[in-house]
Amino acid sequence: MVARLASLIAVVAVAFIAWSCASPKKPATTQIAADKAVAPIPMPSLAATRPADYPGIHNAVAFHEGFVSGSVPEGDEGFDTLRAMGIKTIISVDGSEPEVDRASARGMKYVHLPIGYNGFDEKRKLELVRATRDAMKDGPVYIHCHHGKHRSAGAAATVAASLGWSTPDESVGRMKVSGTSPNYKGLYACAVGSAPVEQSTIDAVPANFPSISKPAGFVKAMVEVDLVFDHLKAIEKAGWTVPANHPDLVPAAEAGRLADLYRNSLETEYAEARPAEFAAILKKSHAEAQLLEDLIVEGKSEPAKLSAQFKLVAASCVDCHRKYRD
Repeated sequence: MVARLASLIAVVAVAFIAWSCASPKKPATTQIAADKAVAPIPMPSLAATRPADYPGIHNAVAFHEGFVSGSVPEGDEGFDTLRAMGIKTIISVDGSEPEVDRASARGMKYVHLPIGYNGFDEKRKLELVRATRDAMKDGPVYIHCHHGKHRSAGAAATVAASLGWSTPDESVGRMKVSGTSPNYKGLYACAVGSAPVEQSTIDAVPANFPSISKPAGFVKAMVEVDLVFDHLKAIEKAGWTVPANHPDLVPAAEAGRLADLYRNSLETEYAEARPAEFAAILKKSHAEAQLLEDLIVEGKSEPAKLSAQFKLVAASCVDCHRKYRD
């Protein structure tokens, strides 16, 4: 009886193993997503005289074949668009933390090298040049800031001129297509002052670029906010022009820097641990500072209107300090 039962169990086990081996296994969901065919989307042309908009991507402008500047990708739609364009590497020069997981799920890698509205130093320039040169070996590259008009265009123009893809004048021309405001003199200066860089110089730059550069801590960010406020007060005193005793202060760049500081502060651990009202105040401060930048860039506002907007920014800070600091 025991022998017959053992024999029956063995037969059933063999049958189960045979069935399981013959059954098709479902591939991993991420693998399906990576292998799924998508309809190709053509990249913007180097001959285009206006920025292009796509689903989830705005202000897209080509600075070289396979090298495009534009806005931060908006959700799955934006990353799907980049994948359909054939993008293999995304370089962010924005201060906010990039959505690395969304990019990775679509077979794209991220490089995060933030810059400011007032331009960037030689070290960051060479890092951007090497990151772009190396990434282009794998396929097309997309470089972005937040809106895709100013910082990413300035970085793209500088890289293109530094790699010999275009002359500084041609690169500046592409910045103008992107809509880079002439108020951002530091960004234009980076492009104008660029020339082809020796390959040995590029090779000497460490290539271990981060996919995420964590934003500065909240306290450090607030210290910088105080500094920028002092700069804007000096600019306001000069009638919202460059102060004679501080020629390095560009009004639009300082206002944009302030807006970025508020936006990036929302992503710090300190801010995330505060009540929802705290985040709401930061968002309001960012919106007020962003409007100040927009008014300066437009160049149509009277100094009195700019001062009134600056007071609204300051009022948001006072409100926050009264509730959470004082």
